[in-house]
Amino acid sequence: MTIERIAVDHLSVDYNGSVAIFDASLRLCSGSICGLVGMNGAGKSTLFKAVMGFVRPSCGHVRINGMAQGHAQRQHAVAYVPQSESVDWNFPVSVAEVVMMGRYGAMNLLRIPRRQDHAAVRSSLERVELWPLRKRQIGELSGGQRKRAFFARALAQGASVLLLDEPFSGVDVRSEKLIVELLLELKRRGRSVLVSTHDMAHVTGFCDQVVLINKTVLAYGDTGEVFTPENLARTFGGSVPEQRDGGVGDSP
Repeated sequence: MTIERIAVDHLSVDYNGSVAIFDASLRLCSGSICGLVGMNGAGKSTLFKAVMGFVRPSCGHVRINGMAQGHAQRQHAVAYVPQSESVDWNFPVSVAEVVMMGRYGAMNLLRIPRRQDHAAVRSSLERVELWPLRKRQIGELSGGQRKRAFFARALAQGASVLLLDEPFSGVDVRSEKLIVELLLELKRRGRSVLVSTHDMAHVTGFCDQVVLINKTVLAYGDTGEVFTPENLARTFGGSVPEQRDGGVGDSP
C-alpha cells in the first residue's frame, strides 16, 4: 500500500524579510527516492529545514505520514543527514556516539542505551562499513567516511523518511556507491528519501522522482516526465548543467 510520506502545501519561509521559499507544494510517497535539484541559494536547504521543523514557515504547512509535523517529529519519523559544512568536526565524540544519537528518541529521559540500542548502532555501522572505526573521533574520518557515519545515524533512527542534503559532495567513489546501494535498499523497504544533489547523473541514475526548485517548487513528479531540458532551463535560469557520462560507480 502506498503511503503519502511528505506533504508540503503552499509553504513560504523568509529570513528577516528576505524570501527563501514561497508557495512551495509537493508530495512524496512511500518506496521512492526523490532528487531535489536547484541552483545554490534556490531554497533546497531551507526546504529541508522546514520539513524537519528547524525553521518556522511564514505560511503553509508540512505533514509527515499524514501527521502534523510536530507529532511526526515526536514519533522520530524523519531523519536528516546535513551538509558537511554544518557539522563541528572537532567536537569530542566518537563515531559510535554519533550514530547512537539516532537512538535518542527511543531512550528514556536519562538516555541510557539499552541492548537494542547498541545492536542498532552496530548494525548501522556494519551496513556502512565503519564498525572497525567506531572508536575514532568523528573528525578523524575522511570526507566519505563522515558522510557514511551520519548516514548510519539516520539508519539507526529507523525513520520512514530520510532527508539527505548533498550526501555525495566530496565523497570517494566507494562511499558514493555504498550510499546509493543503501538508498535503493531503503526504497525496497518502503522508506522515502529526499536527496539534494548537483550531479544530474544521480537523478537519472537512481531517482524515480524529482523536485525542481528555484525559490518555489517549479515541478515535481516522475523523473522521466519532469526532468526535461525545458524544466531544467527554468530551474537553472536558462543554463542547463552538463551531465557526466555513465552512472554511479563508473569511476575506477
